[in-house]
Amino acid sequence: MERSTSDLVKDVHSSNQSAEKSPFDDVPAFLGESSGDFYVDQFRRIGQKAGFVITFNWAAAIIGPFWWSSRRLWGWALIFWVIELNLLGRLSHALLGDLGAEHAKRAARLTARSAERAQEAANMAEVDQESASRIAQSAENLAKVANEAADQAAAAAGQATQLVLISLALLVAIRGVQLVVANGILEGKYEKWRARRSSDALIRFPNIVIGGGLIAITYLIAVVSGTIAGAPAWMLSFPTDSNWRNEASAVIDTMFDWFTLRGGFIFDPITYAINGLVSFLEDFLIDTPWPVVAVLIVVLAWRTAGLRIAIFTAAALVYLGLFGFWEKSLTTIALLGTAAFISITIGIPIGILCGRNDRAYAAIRPILDFMQTMPAFVYLIPVIALFGIGKPPAVIATLFFGMPPVIRLTALGLKSVPYEVREAAIAFGAAELTVLLKVDIPIAMPSILAGVNQTILMSLGMVVIASLIGAKGLGQEVLQALQFAATGYGILSGLAILFCAIILDRIVQGRIISND
Repeated sequence: MERSTSDLVKDVHSSNQSAEKSPFDDVPAFLGESSGDFYVDQFRRIGQKAGFVITFNWAAAIIGPFWWSSRRLWGWALIFWVIELNLLGRLSHALLGDLGAEHAKRAARLTARSAERAQEAANMAEVDQESASRIAQSAENLAKVANEAADQAAAAAGQATQLVLISLALLVAIRGVQLVVANGILEGKYEKWRARRSSDALIRFPNIVIGGGLIAITYLIAVVSGTIAGAPAWMLSFPTDSNWRNEASAVIDTMFDWFTLRGGFIFDPITYAINGLVSFLEDFLIDTPWPVVAVLIVVLAWRTAGLRIAIFTAAALVYLGLFGFWEKSLTTIALLGTAAFISITIGIPIGILCGRNDRAYAAIRPILDFMQTMPAFVYLIPVIALFGIGKPPAVIATLFFGMPPVIRLTALGLKSVPYEVREAAIAFGAAELTVLLKVDIPIAMPSILAGVNQTILMSLGMVVIASLIGAKGLGQEVLQALQFAATGYGILSGLAILFCAIILDRIVQGRIISND
């Protein structure tokens, strides 16, 4: 069916309109408000020039952080919000509070104490003139300190006007910054909105209510808490109850006591196995003649990392031997090797599971976050409660501290395997296990070896901390140097740990490079 001439004209007209459409015609839809014409003009000015363009947005200057939060610019809202909260607190403290209140309280307390001492001196004068004289001198000293505190209170109160002016000037300045940067930042968000072709308006009623409510409440708290006399106690200090902490601690103590008494069938075999592995490595490294061990380490460094690293390794081993750290270093390597071996043996399979199963990774990730963010010293508390002191608990504490990197980097390596490569292997009839062993793991091997490297180095970082619970080695040397303030010996021991770390790092890094 042929189209009429009028239809063709309409098509041409609509195409001309679309061709003439301005990139700023979508601003009203972007903002979802009636002030779109203003922002169209401002955005056009900003888009016509390169670099920073000064434009003025009086709404942002007047309502401040509320303007940013209502437009879902939460990062900028938070920055200006925190700054203005601090300034409002200082301003209210200067206007409504008493800047010299703390000094005045101290002066009153010292004055009362001085009066008490003076009365004691008067009563003592009839009995012991010498003691009365000393007490009277003490009363005079307290009175002098009280007068100094009173002077400080008066000086602080006199600074109220200055503090008010400074706070007001800074508030005006921060609002001036918002005045000139608001349009430019909003224009950048508009460009991102257009690139996504989003149909959602920027300004929504829930954002206005939530942002306005939070800002109003926090500003009110900042103003009220700035007045020392009128602020409620819960604003000045977080309401707490020491009984809650004591009861929670008692519950945790009871749990660990129960585990200690009834968990021997679990903890004892773990302790014996770890102790056996550490003893085996120590016997091998220490009982073997030192030239054999040194040659093996140097050859390993040469074959994996090259001649220069082999020369450095030989020099580091000479340092360890000449300064008497040889056996301590081998003991440290035995502890480290045991912890690293267990971490790698457990961590790589878990990392493979996380790399192939998103749900498993989502469940394990909080545990890894906990293991990496918990301070290392905290690990010693439950480990001592369950395993006692010595080398096995030191290995277990090191294991928890060093295992997360190999899990994360193994999962990252498997997730980074190109889908096309796996698809090609499956298309040729490879089973899932074959794909994992022949495709996924070889491609992910650099990332896996990097995880092994990080696990080894983080385990070595626990050497000194583990010495606190009976682990021997170089960590014990550093700890003794710290106890006796032996600066030189402590530095020499620390250099020994450093050289062990560098040797291990270069060997593993050389292995990674050779695999690349």
